[in-house]
Amino acid sequence: MFKKLHITCNEATTICDRSQYKEASFFEKIKLNLHFLSCKICRLYTKQNKRMSGLFKIQALDCKGKMNNLSQADKEVLKKQLQEFKV
Repeated sequence: MFKKLHITCNEATTICDRSQYKEASFFEKIKLNLHFLSCKICRLYTKQNKRMSGLFKIQALDCKGKMNNLSQADKEVLKKQLQEFKV
């Protein structure tokens, strides 16, 4: 029974990533939490992973709020430069 619950650190990090995106099953989450009881490194990985995901999410929301569009004249100049580069 307990052999089915034991996972490696590599499997734990994969489940951690999937759990963050709500793709991990309930049984996988149980196995992950049991692994955390014995592995300090995986706990730290999960903590850092959550923190980084939160920062990226904040940055993505900040970027969506800004309009970073090129003007029509800039687009034409860029098109000409790309065409010259291809030739």
